Amino acid sequence: MSRSGLPGSPAGADPPDMGIAGARYGRYVVILAAILLVAFTVHVALTSHRGTTSIRPGTRIPAFAAPYALGGPPGEVDIATHANDGQAGKVPACSERGTAILNICELYERGPVVLALFFDAGSCTGILDDLQQLAQSFPQVSFAAVAVKEQAASVAREVRSKHLTLPVGVDAEGRLGELYAMVSCPQITFVYPGGVVQSAALLTRPPLETLRARVGELVAASRARGWRPGHA
Repeated sequence: MSRSGLPGSPAGADPPDMGIAGARYGRYVVILAAILLVAFTVHVALTSHRGTTSIRPGTRIPAFAAPYALGGPPGEVDIATHANDGQAGKVPACSERGTAILNICELYERGPVVLALFFDAGSCTGILDDLQQLAQSFPQVSFAAVAVKEQAASVAREVRSKHLTLPVGVDAEGRLGELYAMVSCPQITFVYPGGVVQSAALLTRPPLETLRARVGELVAASRARGWRPGHA
């Protein structure tokens, strides 16, 4: 008995063997899926470890004193925790005060703080507009930002172009990027009065209303801990 071939095949011809090609294609799909899964797992692990748990909620935020973008003193960001702290700084960062210095300790002594670390790239600097706007709605909260791995002149131009009154510091050497384990832009940290981190940092720029809600939660939680405006 003769076998019938595929349509268009010569009479009696065997159908093409798709088993080997199909199996090879299936293996490629499995391998690609495995690679993507591993890459995604590594990304999530790094982001979770470095971005959201490097400064764990309930622990004190690392101290720093950074020069303002507009008229700040030249020099590196001070991250020293005690006097003569090697490359970190000669004096404790919390003790460096002045009208041209952004000192995180001075901010959290006043009340709640929202701190954004950012690069001057893409739409990342849009967070400055958000913080500027929210500062008008939450006068009891200190909003501040620090440009990481940027030069003061370029950051100053950005501040002037946006007409910011928001305090913006400069970390040209990237010390805070390492100290705060910065893995995204912007990286937004919420701090209780007294310097304790309230919640995991935001690793992207959220919608303004989402950010507004987070700031409202920070204020409410600070009040629940006994804080009152004017009494850190």
